[in-house]
Formats: sequence, structure tokens, C-alpha cells
Amino acid sequence: MTLHHVVVGVDGSLISVRALDWATDEASRRGVELVVVYAVPDSDEAGPVLASAVTRVRARHPELSVVTKDAVGGPVRTLVRESEGADLTVVGTRGMGGIAGLLFGSVSLRLAAQVHSPLLVVRGDHRCDDGRPVLLGLEGDRDEVTALYAFQEAERRAVPLHVLHPWTHRHVTPELPSLAPAMGPGQEQLAQQGRAEGSVPGFGLARLSERHPGIQVESRTVRTGPAQALLEATRDCAVVVVGAHHRTPRFGPRLSPVAHTLLHRSHCPS
Repeated sequence: MTLHHVVVGVDGSLISVRALDWATDEASRRGVELVVVYAVPDSDEAGPVLASAVTRVRARHPELSVVTKDAVGGPVRTLVRESEGADLTVVGTRGMGGIAGLLFGSVSLRLAAQVHSPLLVVRGDHRCDDGRPVLLGLEGDRDEVTALYAFQEAERRAVPLHVLHPWTHRHVTPELPSLAPAMGPGQEQLAQQGRAEGSVPGFGLARLSERHPGIQVESRTVRTGPAQALLEATRDCAVVVVGAHHRTPRFGPRLSPVAHTLLHRSHCPS
């Protein structure tokens, strides 16, 4: 296998065909090999589905190198294993609470929590490349790895990058109202905090903007309902990029609440 490659899981369903189309375009955009994987109870079942997948890939991008793999076993374990060393892993889901074929039930959640590469979850009939911006959802200024990936994604697609960042309200000691028009210490502290929080996205993204001068960046701070605001913003974007993993000492990797919401309800691939 080549050093750089995109992995896609297929199962013959319509949504997996859409995921295959996305993965084909992503591999072509990156100039890397495409690995098509089918996890089945019996390897004899995989032949027709994989052959059909190769035919579709070559019709879409004849120059693309394609490798097929059938694996006897469950889709989560198979795709987690195949994601090691991949540039991207792509799967399909109906979204809005309905999971199809490869991602039946809680499989998508378990895969997102364990995958070793960036994961692209394709839903519905969202078009693969229509010039819409990339959306970045930041939970804090420290998530530079996620931000860097979003910049690279916008650069690959030659589209703007939209950034949503939550405003975090920290406790300020209450004080008696002042009769003077000037703000008291508590109000001034809150105002300074608000200005600092509002500047976080710009400050955190400044270095990446310098490294990617061709990317137009639009940043917005959300004070209430960041998950809902991010979800609404996915209506007008090509893809949404968020950091997925929260690690706990006892239970290992778990999805962040925002990633969990987007996985089920995002209007664009995430």
C-alpha cells in the first residue's frame, strides 16, 4: 500500500455509493491511492460489490489508483484497522437519526470514537464539490490540529473557511449596582472577558492564516447554543470540521458532545 491513501467503506447500498463518490474525489484531490473496503460475513459476497465500486471509481477518475479489500468481520473493527496510516477514512450515513447499511445502529458512533485518521461521514445527496466554504467548529483556542486540518481542507478545495467559536462565560463575583454611570469592577471584568473571548478565534487562527495566505477566513463567536449554531451553519457549507475525541482515564476515547450532535444531524458531511 502507498504511504498516502484514502479509505472508504462500502456495502452495496445507495448511501455507500455516495460515500464512494466522495472518497474518490477526495483521493483525486489529494493525489493519493483509494482503498475500497467491504466488511462481510463471507468473503464470497464481496466480489460483485467491489468490482462495481472499481468500475464507478474509474468512470469518475480514470487516473486514480484503486485497491480493493474484503474483510471477514465487523465494519467497525475492520475500518478502525484500515484507518491506521490513512489520510482520510470515509463512510456513509443517512443522518438525522437514521443509519444505513455499513453504519447500522451505534456503529457510526463507535467508529468515530476509535478511528485513527480523520473521518468523513457522508449523508444524503450533498454534492461532492460545489464551491461552498469549509466550516470549522472550535471548542477552544488550543485545538490547533483541528484548525490546521480545516485550513488544509479549504486550501485543497480553494474555498473560504468559516469559523465558529463558543463564548465561555466565567463566574464574576456579583456586586451592588452603582449609581455612577461608570461600570463597577465586576462589570468591567465581564466586559474585558467578553472582549478577550471574542478575540480568541482571531488570535488562535492568526498563525495559520499567515501560513495559508490564500484562504479567506470569516470568524464568528457564538454566545449561546454553540452546537445548534454550528448545526445551522452546516446548511450552507461543503464540509464541517470538528475535533471528535475526548479522552477519559477510565473509559478511553469518547466523542465530544458537538461531534456527537453533528454525526447525527449535520446538513453536510462532517
